[in-house]
Amino acid sequence: MSIDAIRDVVAIGPARNAMNRRLHGALAVLLLAANTVLAAQAVPPSATATTSTENVKGRQVEYVLAGRGTPAVVFENGLGGALDNWRQVISEISKYTTVLAYNRPGYGDSAMADTPRDGEHIASELRDLLAAAHLKPPYVLVGHSAGGLYMQYFARRYPREVAGLILVDSTHPQQFQGKGALDGNMRPRRQVAAQKELDLLNATGEAVLALPTFTGKPVIVLSALKPLSVHGEYADDANEKRRGVARLYPGAKQVWVDSGHKIPTEKPENVTEAVQEMLAAVKHTK
Repeated sequence: MSIDAIRDVVAIGPARNAMNRRLHGALAVLLLAANTVLAAQAVPPSATATTSTENVKGRQVEYVLAGRGTPAVVFENGLGGALDNWRQVISEISKYTTVLAYNRPGYGDSAMADTPRDGEHIASELRDLLAAAHLKPPYVLVGHSAGGLYMQYFARRYPREVAGLILVDSTHPQQFQGKGALDGNMRPRRQVAAQKELDLLNATGEAVLALPTFTGKPVIVLSALKPLSVHGEYADDANEKRRGVARLYPGAKQVWVDSGHKIPTEKPENVTEAVQEMLAAVKHTK
């Protein structure tokens, strides 16, 4: 989930007030649900990274497609986030290979969908977009926050279509269970799409864990370091789940980034380095 969306969910008041302490802890939870040089020779992008729209199975989808080469790197936004959050990363990675970022239904100029906003449907819609863009698998998947949860579902559900997985301060499948359970009054304001996704994040998490884990291919987990300085019942639970994401994927590499939750915009160079490392690993194993 993006910080802008979170600011619409809760308002932080005086720290001495018990309710505000609870909200502060909940904020810490939401902030999660939020350097190898590429060996191959860089190639110039085939087109400028400009935003386009395309009709995919009767629905308008806004996306950016740039660069050329394989494997294609596919970006998934956090809850309430937009494809612009990846601009700095795209500008670098498109020098090496094809990149695609897009807005899910209800964000930007992407038309709202009438299907449930869970991981199953979001992954299926992304596959439709990739097919419409003539991008063949396997892909390197990169997901931030809740987008990381959706990419976990994609990788587990369609492992043959995935070359590698990069989770950027990803939502844990059990993020909003136990001590991390959300207060029913916390609703993203003005974002219908975000609320519809938030309502089904627990169902998506359960669906992720019901599938076999993604193994045998590289996984890199970028985790935000700064939230670890926040303590309290909810914050401690969120940070334990932040640590636990990497444990879901045997052999995963976890990298702690000196950043808040919004790593793609606060520390885009760390995302770029992770993608470059992933591309080098994927090319080496071919």
